[in-house]
Amino acid sequence: MTRIGNSELDVFPLNLGGNVFGWTADEQASFAVLDAFAAGGGNFVDTADMYTGGQSETIIGKWLAARGNRDDVIVATKVGRHPDFTGLKRDTIKGAAEASLSRLGVDRIDLYYTHFDDPEVPVEEIITTLDELVREGKVRYIAASNISPERLTESLEFSDRQGLAKYVALQQHYNLVEREGYEGPLRDVVEAHGLSSVPYFGLAKGFLTGKYRPGVKVDSPRAERAGEYLKTERGQRVLAALDEVAAAHGADVATVALAWLAAQPTVVAPIASARNTAQLPALLAVADLKLTGEELAKLTEASA
Repeated sequence: MTRIGNSELDVFPLNLGGNVFGWTADEQASFAVLDAFAAGGGNFVDTADMYTGGQSETIIGKWLAARGNRDDVIVATKVGRHPDFTGLKRDTIKGAAEASLSRLGVDRIDLYYTHFDDPEVPVEEIITTLDELVREGKVRYIAASNISPERLTESLEFSDRQGLAKYVALQQHYNLVEREGYEGPLRDVVEAHGLSSVPYFGLAKGFLTGKYRPGVKVDSPRAERAGEYLKTERGQRVLAALDEVAAAHGADVATVALAWLAAQPTVVAPIASARNTAQLPALLAVADLKLTGEELAKLTEASA
């Protein structure tokens, strides 16, 4: 287990993405994936109120109730993009939180993200509202996603000045073929304030599973977007390096890609989703795969 920022949240080093629940995985398949994840030691589940209009939260809530394991699972969800609760104004956040609590069937959300920043709303209003939810016991910890270094800094400094709840994590797009958006000013802010990174698209929409190869047709709703990486020299270099390291460990390409991400400064638990149980073992295996310094360097150089 690893701890998120300065919180008391101890999490498995893989965050199971719930974006597929109610989309490419129906309720039965979602339950099977969640069962297998928990059986493999996983305890950290990510969702958002906008995923399939709230269906993802509802499925997770039903699973928690059916298994009676609420206290064993760290539940993260997000606010700001549900059709009925768009943006980050005070009343929107408060209403969205109540709706998420209801769908999840829980009395508190462990980690509550602002899904996308809302530049029209002052950070003072956003943080004050989130702090109210924490004080009310409806949210344990707060976090941010898809936010600029400047707004993140402003938010963190306001929390410090006022003694209010402070972001403990950042969720951002980051993986072996998407590094520029995080490595730099954004990561500097995360490091300076002791936050943890929980990157999404850890497998680049499936590209870093290794199933996308020249002449291979992949049956996935993300195939077109994931396949774009295969058209670049960088994507081909990364695949070649992943193949080499995976062969040395007898591991899946996806496991190696996640292991590289998990080894990066500030990262505590990459997010990856599985629409069926067959996809899950390669994800869970990241907890046991430790890459050598040479292997990490090889992958980093290939992805430059």
